[in-house]
Amino acid sequence: QVQVVQSGGGLVQPGGSLRLSCTASGDIFAIYMMAWYRQAPGKQRELVASITSSHSTNYADSVKGRFTISRDDAKNTVWLQMNSLKPEDTAVYYCNVDVKHTAYGNFVDYWGQGTQVTVSS
Repeated sequence: QVQVVQSGGGLVQPGGSLRLSCTASGDIFAIYMMAWYRQAPGKQRELVASITSSHSTNYADSVKGRFTISRDDAKNTVWLQMNSLKPEDTAVYYCNVDVKHTAYGNFVDYWGQGTQVTVSS
C-alpha cells in the first residue's frame, strides 16, 4: 500500500505565491510520473503540471510561466511552486503519483487527499 500526503495551500491574494508539496511513502519500488491536478467547483478535474522520472515537465497552458513543478526522487516528493496567482487558480489541488511496487509490476495510480487553494482579495 502507498500513502500520498499533501501539504500547503490556503488563502492568498491575487499576485501572491503558494507552494504545495506531496510525499509518497510505503510499498514503492519506483515512481514514474508525479503530477498535480486541480478541480474547481462545477468543473472537471484538469492536469496542471506533470514531471517524469527523467524530470521532463509538462504544464497546462493556463499556468505556463507562473507555476513550476519539481521533484526529489530520494524523498519521493513533488512540489508545485505557484506564483502570480489569479482568482481562476482557485480550486482543490490533487497530487497524483504512478508507482511500481516491484521491478516487474505495472504502474499504479495513487492520489493525495486534496488541498484547497483560494485566490481572493
